[in-house]
Amino acid sequence: MKAIGRHIILEMWGCQNLDSAETAERALRDMVVALDVNLLDLRVYPFSPIGVTGMAIVSESHLVIHTWPEYGYAAVDLFTCGAPRDPQDAVAVLREHFHPERIGVMEINRGQMELPDDSHQRAHDSLASHRSSSAPEPTPAYSA
Repeated sequence: MKAIGRHIILEMWGCQNLDSAETAERALRDMVVALDVNLLDLRVYPFSPIGVTGMAIVSESHLVIHTWPEYGYAAVDLFTCGAPRDPQDAVAVLREHFHPERIGVMEINRGQMELPDDSHQRAHDSLASHRSSSAPEPTPAYSA
C-alpha cells in the first residue's frame, strides 16, 4: 500500500517568539529550503491581541504554523507529496526559531491505495506540471 502524501502534525509546547510574524515567516522560508519543496506563496497574519498564523503554499502541498503565545504553544502542519522528505529537517528549523521545551509528532499517510511502484512519481509529476502551468512563478525561498 502506498500513500500519495505525508501529513506531519507537530504540537510544540514551551515555545518562544510566538507573537512574531517575522519569526514565523523566517521559519516557514527555512522549512521550505530544509524540505527542498517549491514555494508558490507565503502569507503570515498577526492576530490581535496576540498570535500568528503563517502558511507556505508549495507545489508539494503546504506548511502551516499557528501560534498561541499566551499558552507557549504552536501547532504546525507539514503536508507534502512526491519525493519522501525527512520531517526532522523541519523540526530542526522549528527548534531553532521557537526553542520548544517539548514537541509531539503525529504522522498520517494521506491517500493510501494500491499503486504500481512508479505511479506515485508519475502522478506527482503530472500534478506538479499542472500546478506550475496554472500558477504564477514560484517565489524563491531567499532573495539575494
